[in-house]
Amino acid sequence: MTHPPRSHLRLVSGDAGGLETSAPGLQRTAWTADELMATTFPEPKWAVPGLLAEGVNLLAGPPKVGKSWLSLGLGLAVASGGKAFEAIDVAPGPVLYLALEDTPRRLQSRMRKMLAGRPAPAALTLSTYCPTLTDGGDEAIGRWLERHPDARMVVIDVFAKVRGKAPVGLSAYDADYTAMSRVKHLADAYGVAIVLVHHVRKMASEDFLNTVSGTNGIAGAADATLVLSRARGTADGMLQITGRDVDEAEYALSFQPACGAWHLLDGPPEDHTLTETRAAIVRYVRANPGSNPKSIADGTGLSYDNVRKTCPRMAADGQLLADAAGRYRTPDSDRTETVPAVPAVPDHPLTCENATDRQGHPSLPGVTAVPVQHNAADGPGIPPTKQAPGPHPTQEVHPS
Repeated sequence: MTHPPRSHLRLVSGDAGGLETSAPGLQRTAWTADELMATTFPEPKWAVPGLLAEGVNLLAGPPKVGKSWLSLGLGLAVASGGKAFEAIDVAPGPVLYLALEDTPRRLQSRMRKMLAGRPAPAALTLSTYCPTLTDGGDEAIGRWLERHPDARMVVIDVFAKVRGKAPVGLSAYDADYTAMSRVKHLADAYGVAIVLVHHVRKMASEDFLNTVSGTNGIAGAADATLVLSRARGTADGMLQITGRDVDEAEYALSFQPACGAWHLLDGPPEDHTLTETRAAIVRYVRANPGSNPKSIADGTGLSYDNVRKTCPRMAADGQLLADAAGRYRTPDSDRTETVPAVPAVPDHPLTCENATDRQGHPSLPGVTAVPVQHNAADGPGIPPTKQAPGPHPTQEVHPS
């Protein structure tokens, strides 16, 4: 199928910088240098400001770490215009969630826990089946996007379920890159954020990108890669992110099992994984860069002797930076924001009770989704679930 190009990418009259193009309506791929510099491009559309921009976003993590809870929570937040991670305001818009390892009953159970009595957003479409990309899956997703031109996000949980068979003769790297390129074509053509839930390899690595399962063609083709892992200490998880439109960063997260919600914790992960003494020093120095051990001790209530010995050790470990005069600052103090900043979280502890009724947190509009049997003859969209024989066939959640 032919995807409608975004307006600033449509071919215009002329020779497009000397590169002949004969097919009308294709995305423009060439400019002369002066044309390119004179072109005004729209800013990237953010599904979650500072974290998820339009393009292919790879969300990887080990089994049972909570990737599906996280991605479903993001889907509910974006579809309703609520708060991602109970901290980041997101603009509302249609979301397609392909829960390819779940059943409707499990999805309903999880959403009931997450919504806690609030109505479910009608802008969230859920489906438990999608063909592989090589068998028409990209066209099925494209049809949904055409019916929802204001869509903000598509979640594919998990990528392995839709990537399909690799073309014969390709290397492992080329096969991975080709599969990712199919998804990227969709994301670029429709200007939407596509989140691919993926796994990490068992082997640990100092570079979190190297933990992503598969070859470098997987992470290399993605516009952004996010790795969810379990952090040491008090944080339940750590989200590491890098990409073309996002700043490389790390965030500490807390998981609330009672409501199935991931919360963004205040401050970077080291605040929640360091010893109590080091965490107190980091928090004070971040708020007061250029502090010496005496002022740190006075500001934190720690003993001066303890601070005087601990600060040099923290500098040796890369947790603090020191100048020649013995004044300290945090490594992130020189960071320049080039993307929407991830906001600080509220200064009061979040629980399942206050996370949903906090002042300023909008309720989730819409109607409760009901699992129904879908007939493929009803029109284009995500095909119905292929029911297996047995006493408990699954039903597809009807696409809206």
